[in-house]
Amino acid sequence: MKFTKMHGCGNDYVYINGFKEQIQESEKPELVRRISDRHFGVGGDGAIFINPSEVADFEMEMYNADGTRAEMCGNGIRCVAKYVYDHGMTDQTEISIVSFGQIKYLTLSCKDGKVDTVRVNMGSPILEPSLIPVLAEGSQAVNVPISVKESEYRMTCVSMGNPHAVVFMDDVEHLDIAQIGPYFENHECFPKRTNTEFVKILDRGNVQMRVWERGTGETLACGTGCCATAVACVLNGLTDTKVMVHLLGGDIRVEWDREKNLIYMTGPATTVFEGDYPWKTKWK
Repeated sequence: MKFTKMHGCGNDYVYINGFKEQIQESEKPELVRRISDRHFGVGGDGAIFINPSEVADFEMEMYNADGTRAEMCGNGIRCVAKYVYDHGMTDQTEISIVSFGQIKYLTLSCKDGKVDTVRVNMGSPILEPSLIPVLAEGSQAVNVPISVKESEYRMTCVSMGNPHAVVFMDDVEHLDIAQIGPYFENHECFPKRTNTEFVKILDRGNVQMRVWERGTGETLACGTGCCATAVACVLNGLTDTKVMVHLLGGDIRVEWDREKNLIYMTGPATTVFEGDYPWKTKWK
């Protein structure tokens, strides 16, 4: 099975061309767990299948490293755009990609004939608690308390097609995220678990972020998490509507157009290598 390893700001996935590789749906979770393993597989934060679509130019079918299906990945969708353009599957620099029923519109910027950066219209942020989903009172979950391991934190919850809890801190660099992250992810107030962003405000236009991703653990970047963070920053009056999010793997720019209520995310997409994974042989 042919694959391509790609990353957006270090948020890496194994990409599989669903136009050419026919994998049974029942086999995909186990395939993803094996191929994502950083010791015995290719290694990645998960796997993404690039498929035909009847409602958009392409479909992104995304899985976390633990084999669970995920709704959206901002870094992943940029890499899908780079894949289809660089592999000659489209010659357009304005394309649409659907993931879990959500259609996103992307603008590709090229350098030397290859996609370098991608701007994604991520749509409108979802703030109603029941739709995120999060168990919280009121019309929005902004700066609400959450008790984790006998400590109280304040979180702002946003869905960008997948759930996020944004927690502001004075120091994220020394945070033991592996110790606290799972407790946020599996907290009883999140019916579908959650991604958690731990954020330090640098100034009105810059923030530092670390992320614990649902089903994967800490990753070097999270595109939807950057979008959720920008929304949370604005709702709490901490930044302007244009924010540069500084991650362990690089920087992503997010803009919230309040008039149209649309989030725009811009960042890089990088191909690491291509290969052939002998999964059929290995599973016999």
